[in-house]
Formats: sequence, C-alpha cells, structure tokens
Amino acid sequence: MIALLRAALRAGQLCTNRDVAQVEEMLTQQENRWWSVKIQSFKSKEHFLRYAGRYVRRPPIAQRRITELGERTVTFWFKDKKLRRHVYVQCSLEEFIDRWAQHIPERYQHAVRAFGLLAPRSLRQTSAAIFAILGQKRRPRPKPRRWADSLKRDFGHDPLLDDTGKRMKWVRRLPPQVHRRECSTT
Repeated sequence: MIALLRAALRAGQLCTNRDVAQVEEMLTQQENRWWSVKIQSFKSKEHFLRYAGRYVRRPPIAQRRITELGERTVTFWFKDKKLRRHVYVQCSLEEFIDRWAQHIPERYQHAVRAFGLLAPRSLRQTSAAIFAILGQKRRPRPKPRRWADSLKRDFGHDPLLDDTGKRMKWVRRLPPQVHRRECSTT
C-alpha cells in the first residue's frame, strides 16, 4: 500500500495539502512501523462480505465463553496469546458489566472502524491515485436491490406471489375503514 502511495506521489497523482517531503517522511514512518497483516484469500466479493459481516455488531464476548454465572460472580475465559492457552477470569457482576459496557459504542458511533491509511477519509483522498496506478476504472455504485428480491434471496420466498402462485401487482390503496360504535343511553 505504501509503495502504491509513494508511486502516486512521485507521479503527481496524489492530492494532499502537504508538500512532497512531508508526505515522503510520513510514508517512511508508516513503512518502518510494525504492521500485523493477515492476508486471507476469498473466492469472491460476496464471500468476503459474508465473512466480514459476521464480525459487525457482535457482542464483545461470545456467550459460550461464559462458563459460570453465580449469584454475585461471573466466570469466563479468553485466549491469552502470549501464554497460548485459555485463561479463566472470575469477577463480580458489577465488574463484568463495567467491562462489557466499555465495548458498547456511544450514540452515533460506529461499531467497526478503520484507522490510518485505510480510514474512510484517507481512502477517499488516495483511492483515485490507487486506481490510476493499477490502471483500473472505479466501478459505479450498484443500484440498491429491491425489497422483494432481497426477501427472495435471503428467505427463499417471493413476497409478491399470491397463494395460487400468480404474481401480484399494485392496483390501489384502500382507505382505512372507520368503525362506528353503537352507543346506547340508558
């Protein structure tokens, strides 16, 4: 990624408010950083989206990791990567809720974020240069799928078919019926 950005900078295709020396210095700093990158191949974009979608809006701890719920304590386990084993933790209910609450995003915050060069703001500024370097054109955003098509894909049922299997079509809207109550005075 840094090599692509550096090539775009040298080709004059990278738009930035900084001068070339400042951007070059920033790229060198980022290049010398330790990056933990896991590259996983996916069969298609759909495969990737299904994989990534599993991690969006997940709770911070899976229910299966909670091993015991006592009257005043909770016991759960986590993977300690340095020790390479499961570590069991027992804490009070209040402490467990405090730990859990730290992972709940505030109002108007997003659950999944990207930082640095892959942050949305950075990508918006550099994506044109990346596409130019790769010699590709950016694809237009696809039109949203119709609700009926989404239901058919996800649930295998077409909501626009009636009981006899014929396709329904829009005719008109019926106004709500007004129910009159009979009142008797005694």
